[in-house]
Amino acid sequence: MKTFIRSTEPFDWHAIAEIAGGARLELSDDASARIGAARALVEQIVERGIRAYGVNTGVGALCDTVVSQAKQHDLSHNILMSHAVGVGPLLGPEAVRAIMAAAVNNYAHGYSGVRLAVVRQLVALLNGDCVPEVPAFGSVGYLSHMAHIALVCVGAGWARFGDTRVSGAEALRRLGLEPLSLEAKEGLSLVNGTPCVTGLAVLALARARRLLDWVDVVAAMTFENLQGQVEAFGAQSLAFRVSPGLETVGARLRGALAGSGILAVAAGRRTQDSLSLRAIPHVHGAARDVFDDVARSVDRELASVTDNPIVAGTPDHPSVYSQAHAVSASLALAMDSLGVALAQVAAMSERRIDRLVNPLVSGLPAFLAADGGTRSGFMIAQYTAASLVAQNHREAAPASLDGGVTSGLQEDHLCHATPAALKALNIVENGTRIVAIELLAAVQAYDLQPADLPRSPYTEALRTRIRSVVPIYRDDRPLADDMNRVFRMIVDDAPPPLADPERRPSRLQDEYERTS
Repeated sequence: MKTFIRSTEPFDWHAIAEIAGGARLELSDDASARIGAARALVEQIVERGIRAYGVNTGVGALCDTVVSQAKQHDLSHNILMSHAVGVGPLLGPEAVRAIMAAAVNNYAHGYSGVRLAVVRQLVALLNGDCVPEVPAFGSVGYLSHMAHIALVCVGAGWARFGDTRVSGAEALRRLGLEPLSLEAKEGLSLVNGTPCVTGLAVLALARARRLLDWVDVVAAMTFENLQGQVEAFGAQSLAFRVSPGLETVGARLRGALAGSGILAVAAGRRTQDSLSLRAIPHVHGAARDVFDDVARSVDRELASVTDNPIVAGTPDHPSVYSQAHAVSASLALAMDSLGVALAQVAAMSERRIDRLVNPLVSGLPAFLAADGGTRSGFMIAQYTAASLVAQNHREAAPASLDGGVTSGLQEDHLCHATPAALKALNIVENGTRIVAIELLAAVQAYDLQPADLPRSPYTEALRTRIRSVVPIYRDDRPLADDMNRVFRMIVDDAPPPLADPERRPSRLQDEYERTS
């Protein structure tokens, strides 16, 4: 099993994604030393009575209420209990692991002031495949999700080992751990910062990357079935627009469609195709450009200290910075942007599905039914795609503009970063289901084409791969089962690789190819 070591350099989003998927995490000696040095600063702050938010004061609107040293343990413990207010369905194991890995990464910067034992407890949960139960909803920023994770560290709350649900106390017993007794600042540090949105943003990136790779090749299959004019994807034509994403998608489409007999016969039949066909590089490419920007934002977040307060300086001269680094406007905006980009890609996919099933433009049997009249084929599957597009439109409304006031006017500007990431994840899932329907419809369309029109080698290989799992559809079984099967294929597996020597990927795309 792969192991990632948090040392002098922060993790990037690729590392967090792999840890979320089951890789191990370890702390280097220097990271452990930084965590310990920051703890020494907190101990000096406590001993000298230097006023520090959440260390020896209350939190939120209670920030001016001084807490005696004797009650600082109670403050940390009570913060977990009062902040564990999540509701609704539980986050999946990958999401919880991503949040935990992002939290460990943040503590390892060496400015949080928690004891090394606290960080090691989180690492032990990760490496022991113990997943705290974390409700998805209830956060306007970052508090409730980490509070539910931290409950398990103190022997409270609930966790899962695979399908087995156990109490937090039992989870620690199984791992050979003792419940933590929190000290000054640790309760606040465990719920503060931006690990929630950062971890969820990493998961959204990983799933979006897979979706963007699939939607290119699925769109190529639809384009071929509809006998598009392939010169729209020519390198010379696309070069007039400056966009690394467009260049990448154009090259991928040319690679996927190279050698197509269908397109060779169709050349010159029309002046231009509909926008859902000829603008594939422009829309998919724009989404890839947004993806690269978001990936850079997430990596910057992982390189940032997001505690409040931050402790720095030396034991002789400790400094406390109680500002607003736990507010992640950058990731709220980034997740809103990613959601909108993917919603547009998915909407275009649904338009292509509609063209495949519409005999007025496809030239194929109505609704791709093998026997019209008694069979509806993909008629209602297109309804499902349209429904998911509409749901994405609602989800794509920007969470970063929701605003609100909490904590007695102390927190009177809210960015809703974590909800923005949750919405982006929903849009990715809906988009993946739409693309799965397009893939099924495109393969069905191939089966209804004249036998003497050869497909490109790439699309034929992909068609064969799908048909090895899902036979031609004859209204002889619930179509939802086929849709779910192909959805899981897209989620779990990359599409067949495209060998294209003319592609010049961006740095992030090149890194993806190296690490995938």
